[in-house]
Amino acid sequence: MRYAAPEAARAPAGRRVILRAVTPSRLYRRIRHGRPIVIVSGLPRSGTSMMMQMLEAGGLPILTDRLRAADESNPQGYYELERVKELDKNGDTSWLREARGSAVKIIAYLLAFLPESLNYKVVFMRRDLDEILASQAKMLAARGESTDTDDQSMRRFFEDHLARSERLLTGRTCFDVLQVGYADILSAPAREAERVGAFLGGQPGFGDPLGIGVRLDASRAASAVEPSLYRNRGPSI
Repeated sequence: MRYAAPEAARAPAGRRVILRAVTPSRLYRRIRHGRPIVIVSGLPRSGTSMMMQMLEAGGLPILTDRLRAADESNPQGYYELERVKELDKNGDTSWLREARGSAVKIIAYLLAFLPESLNYKVVFMRRDLDEILASQAKMLAARGESTDTDDQSMRRFFEDHLARSERLLTGRTCFDVLQVGYADILSAPAREAERVGAFLGGQPGFGDPLGIGVRLDASRAASAVEPSLYRNRGPSI
């Protein structure tokens, strides 16, 4: 069972909100494991760094070591954390417990390696695949790199990856998920920031009486959006 979200949290067409019913066992899980970890995820070049920037501006603590410097492709920085890259290598995940109430960027592939013993609020970024492919090609060119994979093969890979990610996120009870469109943020930042804030603050429609949600200043989050950085638009936009 899933509940309909209130107006501020409702998704634009094509965007899904995966929320679990507040059953006694679900409530017990929330109390036992405490505040969720906010995960920003998606395909490469889908707007994950922009979302991290919004969350930071909105007052959420973020986990990043800033070892990867900002560049022409991501002028505001990448918001990455090296520890995340060890998740699929049977590395230490104890640091995740200290991440509760904070936001961390984790690519879609690595979501499967997150331990079931914690709660996660996943903000999953969606972007037109033509735009992703164009943005990725531009980034590689700026680095003087190339790829042997043609666009159609890469598109099929991304489509399969998105399908597998959705099955994973739907199938595991530790995940609540909000899908957010890259173009939606840039066209209506205030609306999308409100959606994210409602999602993080507790089960929409129920509030957060136990104080285990994550608070976001949606106005400040929206103010961090820079529409001028929308540089690889799809042909229909």
